[in-house]
Amino acid sequence: MKDAAAIVGIGETPFAKKLDSSEKTLAVRAILAALDDAGIDPSEVDGLSSYTMETTDEVEIAKNIGAGDITFFSQVGYGGGAGPAAVGHLAMAVATGQCRVGVAWRARKRGSGGRPWASDVGQPSAAAQWTRPFGLIRPVDEIAMLTRRYMQEFGATREHLCNVAVAIRAMANRNPNALMYERTLSREEYMSSRWISEPLCLFDNCLETDGALACVVVSAERARDCPHPPAMIHAFAQGLPQQHHTMVNYWCDDPLRGPSWACAARLYERSDIGPGDIRVAQIYDAFTPLVPLSLEGYGFCGRGEGAAFTEGGALELGGRLPINTSGGGLSEAYVHGFNLINEGVRQIRGSSVNPVPDADACLVTAGEGVPTSAMILRR
Repeated sequence: MKDAAAIVGIGETPFAKKLDSSEKTLAVRAILAALDDAGIDPSEVDGLSSYTMETTDEVEIAKNIGAGDITFFSQVGYGGGAGPAAVGHLAMAVATGQCRVGVAWRARKRGSGGRPWASDVGQPSAAAQWTRPFGLIRPVDEIAMLTRRYMQEFGATREHLCNVAVAIRAMANRNPNALMYERTLSREEYMSSRWISEPLCLFDNCLETDGALACVVVSAERARDCPHPPAMIHAFAQGLPQQHHTMVNYWCDDPLRGPSWACAARLYERSDIGPGDIRVAQIYDAFTPLVPLSLEGYGFCGRGEGAAFTEGGALELGGRLPINTSGGGLSEAYVHGFNLINEGVRQIRGSSVNPVPDADACLVTAGEGVPTSAMILRR
């Protein structure tokens, strides 16, 4: 499926802490915007792909956008691990003739809704039965434990986490669609902010956002006739490694070798593009420490070197590897990482508010710490 399909349309709603519209309405608006961007009538849509956590099913989407007969539909699990996989499934479906025009989307009202961990209804998962009684109630608590292990083993510090937060906030400061547009973040503000789950402070955590995003996938042949330069889906992979425990990967032989390592091995195996060829990346950033861990997993530096990689402005414009150039989950919006996909497309098109010169390829990743996925987009 290498370069057999391309993203030709992207769409999104405004992002906010609280939006009045339902998740279904937000999803439909984002999808219609993406189809309009692609110059494709909704009646041509015959493939759908989303997250298992999506509250609006395919039947509702199809009839509300005015789709034709749907001949392929797919969902991917594990929340933040699903984004590139949802697009990758469409690319495979297009490449094998299961559909001709595919749409992937994600809609959330996390900003105005309750937090899932605040409810005591239902049976905890197998892993949660071992961890929640000891205080690991929220995702931030689970990642804080992993971060402490990373600090202990490899000498990572809060200064390194600050490098991530400040670099990504600077990207959002130039993006009018970002929640943190023009809202700067200094190192002093980061260091003095309140704890959320030590060693993670307020600015180590993603935003809570309402909004929706979508993209349109067609064959490489058809992509040439669409209005915008296509973002070719060069390679795609998923990864669920041996011994994995979702979000609490503490019982493995190697807790700091997460799903990104397994995903990256397959991704590059299928690609003509390696880490050394990638000039810009959109790396899942629900929490700042996921970035250095992903930098290692996807081969931009060696084991234990991810924290040091962030030094010297490496993640900023003009640095070694600018990341999350629309502001990511930390500073643009948190919609389970789908904004990283759309921003990857904008980098390939050359329409990003933070364009990276000579960026002929862009890596887009899903969450580290959960069964994950990634893809490489190219011009």
